[in-house]
Amino acid sequence: MNFVRITRIDDPLFAKTHALMQDVFPPEEVLEFSAWEGPLQDDGLRVCVAVHDGEVVGATEYRYYPDLNVAMTDFTIVGRPGLGIGRFLYLERQRDLDAWAERHGQTPLGMFAEIYDPYRVEGHAFGGIKPMDPFVRREVLSHLGYRRLDFPYIHPSWKNNGEPVTELDLCFLPADDNCASVPAALIADFLTTYYAILPNKPAEWQAMIDALRTREAVALLPL
Repeated sequence: MNFVRITRIDDPLFAKTHALMQDVFPPEEVLEFSAWEGPLQDDGLRVCVAVHDGEVVGATEYRYYPDLNVAMTDFTIVGRPGLGIGRFLYLERQRDLDAWAERHGQTPLGMFAEIYDPYRVEGHAFGGIKPMDPFVRREVLSHLGYRRLDFPYIHPSWKNNGEPVTELDLCFLPADDNCASVPAALIADFLTTYYAILPNKPAEWQAMIDALRTREAVALLPL
């Protein structure tokens, strides 16, 4: 299995990757094909795939913010069971993130991730791929050390239609396992930066950001 970074929408691997995203995620979670041209060329973003026998069998998108010293896992897709894809992507991504931060003389404080609440998306089959079942994914991420940030989370739809999406929790994997909270200002700054690409944000999202700006810290809770 090979770990390959994609940087162009005309890369044949990207068409396969985008199709895999559409198979797995609901429509409001998938950016339209042509809109990926800029992000793929952004050196602050990685879209990497697991290639097995010429096919894209898994994918992960992630980024590191040197100014905030945090990382973000946008998504991880395990397209087939029984190949060790999840572990492969995790290790390759972590190696790259460690090297990325080291170039800036830093060790990341941790990594954010949006995680589906299976009790709110129970009806979604996630492409019928069992490793992508929201119950399975939540437990896997819990085993890795992710914890839920204690505030009602809303994010803008990737359809850029101004609709709020509420079926996810914002979680954080702290580098220090004894960490009990995350500064609220760091969360607000991260989300403002992360969603700058979407101009049509729901009012509920802005209210969430404003509420975070009034807090000192947000507790980390078990998943």
